[in-house]
Amino acid sequence: MSPQNPCAMGDVEWGWDRHSRSSSDEVPEEDDELATLGWYHYSLSRHAAEALLLSNGSDGSYLLRQSHEKPNQYALSVRAQDSVKHFHVERIGTLYRFGFNEFADLKEFVNHFANQPLLGSETGTLVVLKVPYPRVVAEPSIYESVRVHTAMQTGRTEEDLVPNAPSLGTKEGYLTKQGGRVKTWKTRWFTLHRNELKYYKDKSATEPIRTLYLTECTGVQFDYSQERVNCFCLVFPERTFYLCAKTGAEADEWIKILRWKLSHNKKR
Repeated sequence: MSPQNPCAMGDVEWGWDRHSRSSSDEVPEEDDELATLGWYHYSLSRHAAEALLLSNGSDGSYLLRQSHEKPNQYALSVRAQDSVKHFHVERIGTLYRFGFNEFADLKEFVNHFANQPLLGSETGTLVVLKVPYPRVVAEPSIYESVRVHTAMQTGRTEEDLVPNAPSLGTKEGYLTKQGGRVKTWKTRWFTLHRNELKYYKDKSATEPIRTLYLTECTGVQFDYSQERVNCFCLVFPERTFYLCAKTGAEADEWIKILRWKLSHNKKR
């Protein structure tokens, strides 16, 4: 099918997926309407959404997916440079509620996104919603031929097959950091990806000043010992890093995702 919409991506048009679904496809009743939306990804997980948008999307790419917190709640996942932000979308009957806006129906909701709105959060995130990431993406039907297939170990069983992958759990933003030897404070650009917390001189820098590996971190907590507000610290065996956010909400968000990372590292 040749797309009529100039914003069409592959086999899925910007707004509406016109691919037919077989009668055997089971679509939850509350998702019947959303099934027509080409950038609705059903029960796609947070981790998979981040992987898709970071590896194949661009700044301002976004998708809509189910939220696993409660019924009729969805998540809008948005790529903001090197991280992915997630925002709640609530559905009440035919009405959609996103941020401070309410939309009477799905068409009104989609038309809002067609105008590339600027999205801002209480933590300072500013990103323009530029282009939706389609549910269906063209892919080649090409496979490698197996030429070698031999066991490298013996005696292992299915019990030894333990699936393992660190959560992407991305976040980025400016934080003010206390120096190690000289106790001055400097604002740096921080990025969190998997278990690596990197900080750069500024947002435009390509090489990090340092990488902190969260597998070596023993704790994250609010800190009130400094003559600054919205501070928290990361405890490592060789040093404690003191960081301050612009707002209390932003500091709380950093602490939550860092603690979540540490808790999962302990389980592995």
